[in-house]
Amino acid sequence: MLQKIATCVTLLCSPILLGQTASSTELINEKLKNIPSPEKKRLSASRTSEKISLDGIIDEASWQNAELARDFTMHNPDNGKPLAYEKRTEVKVLYDDDAIYIGAMMYDDEPQKIMREITQRDDDGSTDFFGVSVNGYNDGQQEFRFLVTAAGVQWDANANSTTGEDTSWDAIWESNVKVTDQGWCAEIKLPYSALRFSKDKEKIWGIQFFRQLRRYRQLYTWNYVDNNKGTFEQQSGILNGLKDIKTPTRLFFFPYASFYENTNKITGAESQFKLGMDIKYGISDAFTLDAILVPDFGQTAFDNKILNLGPFEQQFNENRPFFTEGTDLFNKGNLFYSRRIGGRPSLRRGKLNEIKDENEILEDDYPEKINLLNAIKISGRTKQGLGIGFLNAITEKESVTMLDTVTQQRRKQIIEPLTNYNIITLDQRFNKNSSVTFVNTNVTRNGEFRDANVSALVFDLNTKKNTYNLSGDFKYIKINEFRDDPNKEGINTSLSFGETSGKIRFSVTGNYVTKKFDNNDLGINFQTNFLGTYGNINYRILKPNSIFNTFNSNMNVNTQIENTTGKLQGANVNFNFDATSKDNDGFGGGIFIRPTKIYDFYMPQVDRRYVQLPEYYEAWAYFSSNYNKKFALDFNPWGGTTSELGRNSYGFNISPRYRFSNKVSLILGYDYTKESNTIGIYDNDDITNIIFEKRDVTTSTLSLRSKIAINNKMTINVTSRYYWSYVESKDFKKLGEDGDLTYTNYSDLGSQDFSSWNLDCSYSWWIAPGSQLNVLYRNYSANSNEGLSRIDKDFSRNFNNLWGDNLNHTFSVSLRYFLDFNRVKNWI
Repeated sequence: MLQKIATCVTLLCSPILLGQTASSTELINEKLKNIPSPEKKRLSASRTSEKISLDGIIDEASWQNAELARDFTMHNPDNGKPLAYEKRTEVKVLYDDDAIYIGAMMYDDEPQKIMREITQRDDDGSTDFFGVSVNGYNDGQQEFRFLVTAAGVQWDANANSTTGEDTSWDAIWESNVKVTDQGWCAEIKLPYSALRFSKDKEKIWGIQFFRQLRRYRQLYTWNYVDNNKGTFEQQSGILNGLKDIKTPTRLFFFPYASFYENTNKITGAESQFKLGMDIKYGISDAFTLDAILVPDFGQTAFDNKILNLGPFEQQFNENRPFFTEGTDLFNKGNLFYSRRIGGRPSLRRGKLNEIKDENEILEDDYPEKINLLNAIKISGRTKQGLGIGFLNAITEKESVTMLDTVTQQRRKQIIEPLTNYNIITLDQRFNKNSSVTFVNTNVTRNGEFRDANVSALVFDLNTKKNTYNLSGDFKYIKINEFRDDPNKEGINTSLSFGETSGKIRFSVTGNYVTKKFDNNDLGINFQTNFLGTYGNINYRILKPNSIFNTFNSNMNVNTQIENTTGKLQGANVNFNFDATSKDNDGFGGGIFIRPTKIYDFYMPQVDRRYVQLPEYYEAWAYFSSNYNKKFALDFNPWGGTTSELGRNSYGFNISPRYRFSNKVSLILGYDYTKESNTIGIYDNDDITNIIFEKRDVTTSTLSLRSKIAINNKMTINVTSRYYWSYVESKDFKKLGEDGDLTYTNYSDLGSQDFSSWNLDCSYSWWIAPGSQLNVLYRNYSANSNEGLSRIDKDFSRNFNNLWGDNLNHTFSVSLRYFLDFNRVKNWI
């Protein structure tokens, strides 16, 4: 092995591989002083018939005659600065009938300082890394990024100039690395099935190589990327020389087997075994079909639920892989909130209480979610830049049992019918930096349940030099409520213009939303019936100076006017800045000012009623020390006050982290918030007698994340969260017709608390490319109390109650295996 490493170093340093003589060192040093050329660099790939061993050692003979890519320049923080010769990067590309191969040598005159933290897949951590971006159509729009860290951990993403990086996208590819006394080597194999490219006989691809020197927090690229011109995707180099290659049949199977054991002191133990399969099929060179035949989301991350005292629902992150991978097309226009699919029943429990008979009671537990039966999605983009996305999902019919306490008769009440969710997206890109998109979402429910259809036209236009942007949308919705409002229609439209280059940039936006715009069947929307205007101006430095590595400051001015009454429902200005020091510590802060009273039309939760909110002032700051150090700290204090005496709030978040070694790390977090004399709705059953509550709200959240990496294929992760929020009633106020609150002798009890606990301990092993074994132990509980006469603030008693009979235990094992049709065909 040592001999092989020595061979790698010798070849990389040889005149043949470098394409230069030893005396050319001075010429390279002189070249590095030159200003980067705006002309795109070109590199030719060399065909090989030799078997390339992916061992991180670049010693095959084919590498010697391949063309060399070098002369990297800094992307950030000092944009355009050449990479020093003693830390030069040299890259070569080979290809055969199955894949392209990238061999890279990252020289380093201090190899003992190369950072190599072992992390989970798609987490670069505190590491050096090398990566490549490939655009098979060379259109400056969309590319696939593959990155391998100096610890051998893979990271990949689907990236485009509009929505940025989608790291939930995962491809099947291979890589290996090796650290030497000259630096470190990386070998990457990208099968053609992981890429998208045209059918042209001779391919011309966009390509970019990049390298991070983590200890300096510096990112370098092969083709110079000007931070003041365009996007990363539009400034790649050119890869040519690829001839007579074809995309293989892209048919992949992901069979899985899962076992779950659920235990609770009250309900006892319950076991479940699942078998299923996901399928990915390349319909053409550009389009891919994904299908889940038997869904299994039992090992997705838990939701961080809170005590929600506001008028709007809590929005949760999507943790199901099918709905996170490659969904950039479906997110156009912000009409898609995937948690609607398989979410809460359409007939809410409160609505059920309204329509049930007087003597009826609910005999079953009310389900929190609906089962997903199956889902498919088709997505891709043609050579002409037309992106097409189609997603369809079906959820099953769900009923509950109602018992008549007088007659003892039972009946089934449908709370969610068989439901079809559908999205179609057509996205045309042009000029390498602009797009026009049509989006349609449709939810169809069987029977007399609500149906909804939303259509949108979205545009994003940029000047040729990427100096100005004009963007906007027009959204139209039609809902069939069957009973309440059979023809509900609404509009949401916006227009924005801004300067997108230079040190000083600005944008102005107008937004108009009608009262009946409600896209919450497959999207999420909180506010309607307003006219909004928004303005932003910001200043940034484009290169480090004597004080800052980076600096960015913003001023935002926003207003919203309610359409029906013309009253001001939003008015604020805020100033903020973010910076990093020369030691790569991050810090910043800002102030938020609402200089006048506004009217909240949502808090009363009654149509045409509103409550006045006073002037408000808030300030915050944050500090985030350099994560390269073993010990790092994040700290974020804030405080706010109103024009009303005693009505204020404050809080802080503190999160220390410690990296014991490249394999073991620990992150703690504590978040505390205190709101004094705040107000919130308490009772609105009678629209003429709307009662608000004056209250104090105290919230604490304690979290822990720990990682133990056995190697770059196996990790053990522990994640826990303890949340506790309690409300102490002060007095009650009645809402007047003008939005004022006046004291009332309402005597009900309003104090309440909510606490929750989650713990996940997981073992993950990537047993082969695309194949993973997961073992998970989870326990969780929640406790909620309302109408308390007093709040017990004793932490230990609250925690013990939470860990009592409510604690649920889940143990699960899941094996997901990747099968390539081409390999299976050869087996057969």
